[in-house]
Amino acid sequence: MPTVDNYTAASAAVGARSTGRHLLHIEGYSHTKALFAGESIPSQSFSVGGRAWCIWYYPRGAADDQDDGDGDAALYISLFLVLDDSIPEPAYAEATFHLLDQAGRPVPSCTHATGLNEYSAAGARHGVPAFIPRDFLEASGHLVDECFRIRCDVSVRWQWHTEARPDAPPSDLRRHLGDLLASGEGADVTFQVAGETFSAHRSVVAARSPVLKAKLSAGTAAAACVRIDDVAPQVFEALLHFVYTDSLPEEPGQDGVFMAQRLLEAAGRYGVPRLRPICEEKLCRLVQVDTAVAMLLFAQQHRCHWLREACVDFLKCPRALNAVMATDGFEHLVKSCPALLKDLISKLAAR
Repeated sequence: MPTVDNYTAASAAVGARSTGRHLLHIEGYSHTKALFAGESIPSQSFSVGGRAWCIWYYPRGAADDQDDGDGDAALYISLFLVLDDSIPEPAYAEATFHLLDQAGRPVPSCTHATGLNEYSAAGARHGVPAFIPRDFLEASGHLVDECFRIRCDVSVRWQWHTEARPDAPPSDLRRHLGDLLASGEGADVTFQVAGETFSAHRSVVAARSPVLKAKLSAGTAAAACVRIDDVAPQVFEALLHFVYTDSLPEEPGQDGVFMAQRLLEAAGRYGVPRLRPICEEKLCRLVQVDTAVAMLLFAQQHRCHWLREACVDFLKCPRALNAVMATDGFEHLVKSCPALLKDLISKLAAR
């Protein structure tokens, strides 16, 4: 049994984002236009990611030092996200500004993001100088009674840091449950399958298969033996193995094909849905010259899309196709399933 001393130390590089939003109402729009270019109106402060922020609204554009107020910038409304605290560590944030319609939905053509930026000190700002032309807003239906709304979505990236992590051993639940099945210790029910008996635990079986749960509940509560008539003993044994361990028993060669096919059928019959794709994936790896036709027929019968595609991929190799065509199975396919053969030919031609 391994001890704690056998495990090495571990750590994690941790990074995350905090998100939030602020809704800014502009009321009395025509009065805000009395401001000069480069003058702003701040929103109230709000918190995202442990930092304080505000939005600066520039009704006549955020003119810079080279702009005299008569340039193109003055034709736009500008919006900026501003760091509103004095914590010395830099912050990294992205803002997305949305003009909202009367139903409160973002207007796609009036949605603009700043990208991720560093905010190194209080008052640092990044934004969208040409957020929306004023004449567009004034002619739209989004300005009603001198009012419109802007939503700002803020995403703040936390600093990367490392943390210690315990290095837990891998889960051994599968092994322990497999040992429990093999030993039969504490078993309280027996399944009788074609003259063979298998001991199991009601609670485990009932939790994993609704069909077996119903069989366990049928008849008297004290019944300790359940008869199974619709699968072979080796298939039921493998099904129990999966019920306890969530894995397939190893069966080499042709036995593996047979067992995977029968277990795929049993998956639907006993309500164990996870078993079906596991069996289908195993069958895909077992497509060979002597199994390809049988696999294709099985895939058609049981609606196994991925197995069907695996067979087609195998047969698109001319050497493999010629070898398969020489088998008795292919002659059976020609005689019994002409529609499937026609579909196969069309798929091979398309590739």
